Amino acid sequence: MLTLTDLKSLLATPQKIVITTHHKPDGDAMGSSLGLYAYLIQKGHHVQVITPTDYPAFLHWMPNNTNVVIFNEDEAKAAKYVADAAIIFCLDFNTLSRINELGELVRNSDAKKVMIDHHLEPEDFDDYRHWNINACAAAQLVFDFIVNELKDGEFINKDVATCLYTGIMTDSGSFRFASANAAVYRIAADLIDKGAEHDKIHQLVYDNSSEDRLRFLGYCLSNKLEVLPEFNTAIISVTKDELAKYKSGTGDTEGVVNYALSINGIRLAALIIERSDKVKLSLRSTGDFPANEICKKYFNGGGHRNAAGGAIEKPLKDVVNEFKSILLEYKAQLLA
Repeated sequence: MLTLTDLKSLLATPQKIVITTHHKPDGDAMGSSLGLYAYLIQKGHHVQVITPTDYPAFLHWMPNNTNVVIFNEDEAKAAKYVADAAIIFCLDFNTLSRINELGELVRNSDAKKVMIDHHLEPEDFDDYRHWNINACAAAQLVFDFIVNELKDGEFINKDVATCLYTGIMTDSGSFRFASANAAVYRIAADLIDKGAEHDKIHQLVYDNSSEDRLRFLGYCLSNKLEVLPEFNTAIISVTKDELAKYKSGTGDTEGVVNYALSINGIRLAALIIERSDKVKLSLRSTGDFPANEICKKYFNGGGHRNAAGGAIEKPLKDVVNEFKSILLEYKAQLLA
C-alpha cells in the first residue's frame, strides 16, 4: 500500500495518469473525474479520463468533456492509455466489476491505483484509498483529497470548481439528502467562490431534457406508476419496447424513480427496467429503510441505504412479482 507521503512524492513530478469511473457514469462520476482532471493538468501531469461506457448528453457541457475516451467505443486507444499509466485514479466505484471489461485491464496494470469513493464494501485492488461512506459524493472526497491531503487548495480553479459542484449537487439530490450536511454546504460555498456558477449548472443538468425524455417521464407517471399503499411502496416498470418507443437514450431514465418516492407516505420506490441483457432495478427510500440490503440480497447489487441498484437475468414480469413478494419481508419496516 502507498502512504500519503509516497503518493505526494509520486505526484511531485509529471506522470502519465488515467482517471476512470463506473459504467453509465452519472453527474458525480463525471464531475469528480473531470474535476480531478482539471486539477492534475495544472500540475503538469499527462491525464486521460476513460469511461467504460457512454453517459448522459446533459453532462457533455462540462469542462474538458471533449477529452474523454469511452472504452467500449475505442478499446484499443483506452487500453494503450491504461498500459502506459503510472497512476490510475478510480473514482466513485470500489469494485472492478463496476467498470466492466475495463476492470481486468486496470487489475493487471502495473500502475499505482488510487481509489476515491463513498460506497460500502470496497474490493482490495487499490494501493491508496481515500474512502468515506458518510460523504455525500465522490466529488466531495476529491475536494477533500486536493485541499486537505495534497494541500493544494489554490489549484481549485473555475473548471475544477464547476465539475466538483456538479458532482456534489447531483449526488446529494440538489442538497436535499441527509448526507448534505453543514460541511457539504461549506464546500459548495467555497466552490461557488472559486467560480462555480450554481444557477447555470443546475439549469444545464436539470433543465436540459429532450422532448422525448419529457414525454417518456409523462408516460411513466400516467401509465406505469403502481402504488402499493399496504407497503408504502411505489413501482414503475418499463419494457424495452417502451424505451424504444420514446427513443430513450443514456440518462433518460435517470431521476424517474424519485418521482415515485415523492408521493406522500411512500417510503420505498422502485424503477424496474427491461434492458437488452438484464432487468435493472433502481431503488430509493426514505429514513432508515435499507434499499441497499434488498439490492444486495436479491438482485446482485448494492449501494447506499437510501439509493441502491441491482440487475438480474429474468423476465421483467417475474422480477416485478419477485420484488413485490420481497416486500412482505420488510412490511413492518415499511409501515413503521
